[in-house]
Amino acid sequence: MNSQSIAWHVAEKAHEQGAQFVLTNAPIAMRMGEINELAEKTGSKIIPADATSVEDLEKLISESMEILGGKIDFILHSIGMSVNVRKGNHYTDQNYDYTHKGLDVSALSFHKVMQVAKKLDAVNDWGSIVALTYIAAQRTFPDYNDMADNKAYLESIARSFGYHYGVEKRVRVNTISQSPTMTTAGSGVKGFSEFISFAENMSPLGNADASACADYCIAMFSDLTRYVTMQNLFHDGGFSSTGVTTAVIEKFGA
Repeated sequence: MNSQSIAWHVAEKAHEQGAQFVLTNAPIAMRMGEINELAEKTGSKIIPADATSVEDLEKLISESMEILGGKIDFILHSIGMSVNVRKGNHYTDQNYDYTHKGLDVSALSFHKVMQVAKKLDAVNDWGSIVALTYIAAQRTFPDYNDMADNKAYLESIARSFGYHYGVEKRVRVNTISQSPTMTTAGSGVKGFSEFISFAENMSPLGNADASACADYCIAMFSDLTRYVTMQNLFHDGGFSSTGVTTAVIEKFGA
């Protein structure tokens, strides 16, 4: 996590609204030290955790409840990683060990977080859980590679777990499909900066930036959206509903 990440912006916005929360990141990422700056700014505790480890997640959630003095109102899942992308492996020539690792980090970890939270009865009734996703789960973006599959699985988990969590605990589970955003994870995708420009021209409102996405996350955490669950919510300036725009057509003009 760094100041470019959407999770960073969400933490800042939540703090502005008076929320108290716990920050976490993978132990290996903690060495970079940037999360300490965010913790100091928001008066938050940091609990290192590997999101693929059920044991780490049990520790994270139980200690968070102790720090916060009770049950949790909201959880943000903002994790994405593809080793195949990092290593330059084409989608049709994957290293499957890398594929499994990326799937575990990017999607299965979402299920693990909710499974642990549910077993510990950690989330208040009408609490909200949000994960960040991308439209490559529904449409083909060749260089997004196996991250597209990870996001598709992530969104399916939100629907399936969201049903059970809703029936049993009245907890809401949703995904937010964000505009392409220049985060650390996004910048690793080939041609990403060019695609951001394309999406800007394909979106009637333009691309939504990380700060705007954070605003939407806060809205989803609030009681104002208490009956919204099991949804994949597009926050992309209209990109997902647009076939073509005048700006794009003009680029192909004579």
